Amino acid sequence: MSHVRRFDHVGITVADLNKVSTFFVGLGFKVEGTRMFIEGEFLDTVIGIPGSRTEIIMLRPPDGGTRLELSSFVHPAHEPGSPAAMANELGLRNVAFEVGDLQAAVDELAAGGYGLVGDIAQYEHKWRMAYVRGPEGIIVSLAEQIG
Repeated sequence: MSHVRRFDHVGITVADLNKVSTFFVGLGFKVEGTRMFIEGEFLDTVIGIPGSRTEIIMLRPPDGGTRLELSSFVHPAHEPGSPAAMANELGLRNVAFEVGDLQAAVDELAAGGYGLVGDIAQYEHKWRMAYVRGPEGIIVSLAEQIG
């Protein structure tokens, strides 16, 4: 028996909610609902941190698929991560999206100050792919189907 019914969202804890949400909106995500603060017994119980308060924003991709939940903690203060983490460091390393024009997406992100982790590569005659390091060190994998 499968316990999972569907993939709902990926949560990313960030320091600057405005900067990170602007980055993902620039990639084509839409804000779903309104930004909101969450606190109280529910949050404290689920995350196991008493007295927590976080501000969240939900973003939905253009195809209506799996959402991104961006969360910025007001209390307790966020703990610094490793913004220079590479792909072999344990933990969530990237979020991946299919794009229509990889070079155009990379160029637009570069104009905003976000560079490639490595370079653009091609897998057989099927995909072109690149890792871009976004705000706060978030690695975004962009892939374009070819052929």
